[in-house]
Amino acid sequence: MMGRVLDGVAPHMTEAGERGFMIASEREATREDIVAALRRERVDVLVNFLPVGSQAASEFYMECALEAGVGVVNAIPVFIASDPVWEARFRQRGLPIVGDDIKAQIGATVIHRSLSALFASRGVNVARTYQLNTGGNTDFMNMLDHDRLTAKKVSKTEAVQAALAARLDDENIRIGPADYVPWQKDNKICFLRLEGAGWGGVPMHLELRLSVEDSPNAAACVMDAIRFCKLARDRGEGGALIAESAFYCKHPPRQMAEDAALALLDARAAPQLDAAE
Repeated sequence: MMGRVLDGVAPHMTEAGERGFMIASEREATREDIVAALRRERVDVLVNFLPVGSQAASEFYMECALEAGVGVVNAIPVFIASDPVWEARFRQRGLPIVGDDIKAQIGATVIHRSLSALFASRGVNVARTYQLNTGGNTDFMNMLDHDRLTAKKVSKTEAVQAALAARLDDENIRIGPADYVPWQKDNKICFLRLEGAGWGGVPMHLELRLSVEDSPNAAACVMDAIRFCKLARDRGEGGALIAESAFYCKHPPRQMAEDAALALLDARAAPQLDAAE
């Protein structure tokens, strides 16, 4: 059905011809329309995968989810699960939410976090680091509008800062989309560098190039997040799901190391697996 546009489409995306977005000419849905549809279809979990920067549109759909009584997986960097006011509203309604900003299965952020944690565990102090990403899908085209990127950069940067032994000053860390390269299509390429000093202050650096198909890489984690959100809804749990958000999202309410979050997830899933057997 036709949704509600609001700020979900950046102006330059409608001017990009067949590579951009074409807004349907149908009447836009009202809040009442969407709430009715969610109830009619007996929806358990709503997934927010609007274009980056869709603050007003995301908040509109969050209101619809709250009214319809459905759980949420917030896959984009609009801060809902990690915002205390929004999180409290989901908790009060007894509705689970996983967020914010989905990590990919093997993506730039999880690799950057893992390497940062490795440096810390081996006693190498990271002095400077960057993660520069290029891609050719509509996500990267949308992010050509830098006004829509603020939350995205915060989300990706804080995910890496949380894994470092010591927080870096802003001038020593640069993480975010670097450019739109049309012929890359859904292929995302990450250029990652960490500079540090080992024993005796001896300098070292690591450089890595990652190439992945962007959409299925994210979808793998979205599918698991949906399952955990549905499980929590069946159990009557409300508010941000802490371990699920930490493992599957870049900007959760509480950052955790991947192995710590995974251990908590295994413990939460165990009763359900035992019941299935």
